[in-house]
Amino acid sequence: MSDWLVLVLAMLAACAVVIVITVLRHKRAPEDEDPNETPDVIEYMTMWIGVVYAIVLGLAIAGVWEARSSAQDYVQSEAQALHEISERVRVYPPEVRDRIRDDVNTYVGYVVHHEWKTMAHDERVSDRGTELLQKVRQDVTDYQPKNDFEAQAYQPLLDQITAADQARNARADSTGATMPPVVWWGLLTGALITIGMVFALQIRRTRRELVLAGLFSATIAFMLFLIWDFDAPYSRGIAVTAEPFMNLFPGITG
Repeated sequence: MSDWLVLVLAMLAACAVVIVITVLRHKRAPEDEDPNETPDVIEYMTMWIGVVYAIVLGLAIAGVWEARSSAQDYVQSEAQALHEISERVRVYPPEVRDRIRDDVNTYVGYVVHHEWKTMAHDERVSDRGTELLQKVRQDVTDYQPKNDFEAQAYQPLLDQITAADQARNARADSTGATMPPVVWWGLLTGALITIGMVFALQIRRTRRELVLAGLFSATIAFMLFLIWDFDAPYSRGIAVTAEPFMNLFPGITG
């Protein structure tokens, strides 16, 4: 089932639940009940709870969005470092240059066509990818420069290998969910309390009030979906892609 279909169903379900409960409550309410007599303290509490929950939702969305942006930066940094390695080895002898470039392309191809699926399904990087990057490192570090020109390129190549390795480790650390379970319990409980306070206001069964109550609950459902979707940067609907690798290595194959 598509994540967007899940979102639509969740929003419709939230609207339906609120509207059904409102209608049933109105039918079972005493005949002498006056909605205009809602105590001021209940209105104040409803406003206060809504404001606090809106702040919590905003902080949660900002947190998962920042984590997703960082994950995208890790991918860009890793791809750029590997691209620099492929370009800088042009000063090396042809057999060394071609071997390093082939190993870089092999690693990138594996990441794009195989490891990305592992990240999406299992929320981890693969051991095979680590081995292929280690092979690139060995190609660079084991070569002994034959002249000053090659020696000048040697240290920058080591720096780029280190940058790629660091970016890969950061990518590995960001594959899982970023929101602790206790935060999710707080978000879901807060949503139930916030929506539940709507009924404390004794809303009437008018079209305007039912529409507003439904939209209010649907908005909360939408915000929770966004947090859930951004929570795992590589494995859900609006996921981080391998586009930086494909842009810098257009000719790679799996």
